[in-house]
Amino acid sequence: MDKDKIALVTGANKGIGFETSRQLGKLGYKVLLGIRDKERGQKAVDALKEEGIDAQLIVLDVTSQNTIDNAVKFIEKEYGHLDILINNAGVFLEKGVLPSQLKLTTLRETFEVNFFGAFAMITAMLPLLKKSTGGRIVNVSSGQGSLTRSSGPDSTRIQLAYNSSKAALNALTIQFAKELKNTPIKINAAAPGYTITDMNEGKGQRTVQQASQIIVKLAMLDETGTSGGYFEDAGEIPW
Repeated sequence: MDKDKIALVTGANKGIGFETSRQLGKLGYKVLLGIRDKERGQKAVDALKEEGIDAQLIVLDVTSQNTIDNAVKFIEKEYGHLDILINNAGVFLEKGVLPSQLKLTTLRETFEVNFFGAFAMITAMLPLLKKSTGGRIVNVSSGQGSLTRSSGPDSTRIQLAYNSSKAALNALTIQFAKELKNTPIKINAAAPGYTITDMNEGKGQRTVQQASQIIVKLAMLDETGTSGGYFEDAGEIPW
């Protein structure tokens, strides 16, 4: 079996996904960038290669089972295993819409990417992760997915689709951690914080370099590390 360390990052053409790919690449991983658009994806790969990072494009849409299946076949054929899966692909579509005014199509589209996409990736990639000596899965969640925080008196943001999709992603993390308890695989949810990205039109307060640190930290856990947790830089987040 190929002994290369292989990491796959979804939604990796820009922002947190791109920076996470860069950091994993600098740690010696061959990074597979899962990106929907081939042209944008190749530009991202070329940018990382210019920094000496071993990067490769995989045309991948987490809402398309066909592209996911193709990615599995490619990784199986080329590398025989997968060490790290970063479920970073996500959308935020409502932008200030009140729950009663939210379109059902928007709610469904949000869950399709943020929740069902992550589920589809995990179930498809598990056989490859099980061939690693210690597979790691990191679901990129959000502090907005914390029911404890969002129900508190200091929380004023109303984002039904986004917040509930991330809360569901957290629940998914817990359930898979239970299933994988007696395996070397660890799965955790990461909250990068309010980051300057295109998703929030650059209104964040953290850089992508800062945001990616917790994701990479969870991806690099050793065998003594936790599984089924929900973390930000400051530590564990209440569910």
